[in-house]
Amino acid sequence: MSPLLLVVAAAGGVGAGLRYLVDRLVTPAAGARFPVGILIVNVSGSFALGVLTGLGAAVAPELSLALGAGLLGGYTTFSTVSVETVLLAERRRWRDAALNLFGTLALTAVAAGLGLLLGSAAA
Repeated sequence: MSPLLLVVAAAGGVGAGLRYLVDRLVTPAAGARFPVGILIVNVSGSFALGVLTGLGAAVAPELSLALGAGLLGGYTTFSTVSVETVLLAERRRWRDAALNLFGTLALTAVAAGLGLLLGSAAA
């Protein structure tokens, strides 16, 4: 097995652990009404991946893979957004479900774009 594969897998585990911690730290403060913790995770992860991508050749390819696919891939989560949206819809909280789905899409795209700008400017 490739050492790089092990590094990416380990980084993914760390990212998943960070996602859990951020979600647990934020959600109790905001209450369970809206999945704000996962929203913060996905927006911050999209921004970080944008910065990493914007840095381009300034970051070694192996490090970029470990951080991008590994750490940030484990940190961010589309599946949780999907499940939370369905759960909100099942509770007939249509506005919250739409806000979660489309708000996440819009905010993560903006965050990724800002990250790309910042990373490109820093490279």
